[in-house]
Amino acid sequence: MKSRHTSLSDLFSTAVAALPGNGPLAIAYSGGLDSTALLHLAQALQRPLYAFHIHHGLSANADAWEAHCAAECARLGVTFAARRVTVAADGTGTEASARMARYAALGELCRAHGVTTLLTAHHLDDQAETILLQLARGAGPAGLSGMDAFNTAPGLLGSADIVLARPLLQASRQQLEDYVRQHGLAHIDDESNDDTRYARNALRHTVMPALAAAFPGYQQRFARSAAHAQSAQRLLTQLAAQDLQACERDGGIDVEALRALDEDRRNNLLRHWFGVCGIRIPSASWLAEMTAQLLEAREDANLLVTHPDREVRRYRGRLYLAPKQRALAGTREDIFEEAPFQHFRWLGEASIAFPDYGGSLHFDRAEEGCAPEWLQAQLLTISFRRGGERLKLAPNRPTRGLKQHYQALDIPAWDRTRLPVVGIPGQTVFAAGIGMDCRNVVQGRNDLIVLRWMAE
Repeated sequence: MKSRHTSLSDLFSTAVAALPGNGPLAIAYSGGLDSTALLHLAQALQRPLYAFHIHHGLSANADAWEAHCAAECARLGVTFAARRVTVAADGTGTEASARMARYAALGELCRAHGVTTLLTAHHLDDQAETILLQLARGAGPAGLSGMDAFNTAPGLLGSADIVLARPLLQASRQQLEDYVRQHGLAHIDDESNDDTRYARNALRHTVMPALAAAFPGYQQRFARSAAHAQSAQRLLTQLAAQDLQACERDGGIDVEALRALDEDRRNNLLRHWFGVCGIRIPSASWLAEMTAQLLEAREDANLLVTHPDREVRRYRGRLYLAPKQRALAGTREDIFEEAPFQHFRWLGEASIAFPDYGGSLHFDRAEEGCAPEWLQAQLLTISFRRGGERLKLAPNRPTRGLKQHYQALDIPAWDRTRLPVVGIPGQTVFAAGIGMDCRNVVQGRNDLIVLRWMAE
């Protein structure tokens, strides 16, 4: 850990030199003290520099702040861009919603300007606050690791190609205050930073001063603890990656292999799996409930556990993270006899959209398929499986029910209810996920038609 007496410029230069790549940089520039110091330090670099400002519209002063930032960038010769966002009232709280909206907009600005490295002004005191917040929330090693000097954050920025860097992470808030004062830099004061209803502000104005009085220099020691947690988390991640490789089967997790692991190792694997799949890591209580259902359910049970981002499903002894399925007008889940159907005629289109069934039906040209004149003469129907449909895939293969085809093709039960069937009276013409009925297929021409289903 560098001493607080190391100059801010030296800390910054060392951190920037360690960043990957040497392309243009962007500053997340709010106009506050921290980002003002960062902007002033960065404008001396011999690299193209942008300053991106996000207007949240939460303060009556927001327009004035944007104008201040634009003027300061013009004075320094730094390219300025701003983006206005609306903070959604989605139940996650103003702080969390504003943060998500801010980073999403910063990611959009980076992509628009060809920037792959975004600098933020997080510092040593921010790191200590982050660790305390995570500790108060009962976080494990990943949360207690605090912030990295740099990392990618596709969930925040919308791209894995953008590096999120914190070159002031070893500098204290006091160093930034001294720097701004010494250089006479103008900055804004966001009145919301004094509102102790927000968790981070409550820490900053009440807990942190008490810690500083009782344990001077605690920020550096917290940072060392975070480094230890990062080391432990790296080992856990390595173990989880090995376990995932050993337990993965056909895009899912083998339930018996998972069952053979002890609880700690099993939970470590599942958290890692969620992270690899790019979805939010579940809480300890949710994970415990999901695992209990998984391990205690009957072997033939159609397990479904709902996660905010995915559906956790079990099929043939494997656990899957399936996309959440929106309700479709064309289905009533497994009640096939009540599933509606829709008549249509093919008039030569390349594709026809069927939003009630969640996709579009494509008509591809091929050397083996339905004669186009025959297909155009038919009154076709589309529906989800209603029960009793049968399909013959090839002349040398038997006619089988769709359920048997699905089983042979290892199509999970939850996908079967979303795969439409196209038919004519008394016969199936095409079943999505399976193929065409060979009894309507001919050869010897280059204008024949093969049906193909594409989900949205």
